[in-house]
Amino acid sequence: MASEIHATAVIDPTAELGVDVRIGPFAVVGADVKIGDGTFLESHSVIQANTELGAGNHIHPHAVIGGEPQHSAYKGEKTFTRIGDNNIIRECVTIHRGTVQGEEVTTIGSNCMFMAYAHIAHDCIVGDNVILANAVQLAGHVVVGRNVIISGLSAVQQFIRIGEYTFLGGASGYKLDVPPFMLAHGVRGKLFGPNLIGLRRNGFDSDSCKGLKKAYKIIFRSGLTKEESLAQVEREIPDNEHVERLVAFIRESKNGVTPDHKFNKN
Repeated sequence: MASEIHATAVIDPTAELGVDVRIGPFAVVGADVKIGDGTFLESHSVIQANTELGAGNHIHPHAVIGGEPQHSAYKGEKTFTRIGDNNIIRECVTIHRGTVQGEEVTTIGSNCMFMAYAHIAHDCIVGDNVILANAVQLAGHVVVGRNVIISGLSAVQQFIRIGEYTFLGGASGYKLDVPPFMLAHGVRGKLFGPNLIGLRRNGFDSDSCKGLKKAYKIIFRSGLTKEESLAQVEREIPDNEHVERLVAFIRESKNGVTPDHKFNKN
């Protein structure tokens, strides 16, 4: 099917459009942009320079994708934004390209939904199947694993990692890494145990959930040091790939991890 481009849209001559692309009134597509098959840019959406969009994306009005990073050291260097397939990017979402001080690219996976006014800053890496609710704010260099849900008005500080399959409650803030498979919320975000409802919805079996629940109690509520608790988990819960991933994430954390809401222990 041929592409449909409204007469008022502004398309840079260096842009590459796939097949069956629809571009609405007053949309802007910048230099060296690549837009995949079946993507729909609604009216007044802006795709700025050096941005790649995969197939089947839907960009709503007034979203700005690939904007210059809000970084005082940015001096106009050529950096990039790369976005996968089948994402829904709602009104007034902003996604900024990378910096030479970071990864040089902001990377978004596939099958994500970013609700109105969400912001993804420079050099972020966001995995597949992520939902950012209204006005979620990701600072620079944040890494968000796959199948994460972040509720509205939440903010994540720069360089923080959010592990896969986590659920972050609304109006909460995060300055430490959030381990995978966890539930967190509160104005100053704290952990409230494994995200059991989300895990079951994503096909985690009973043994995996029980193992994560037991590991959580040992790591965050036993009063042991970090290394003591992780060693105990490895002894008592062997051969559970999700528990192994949880332990590895905590060991790899350079920022420290978000504490349990009952114990202020990292």
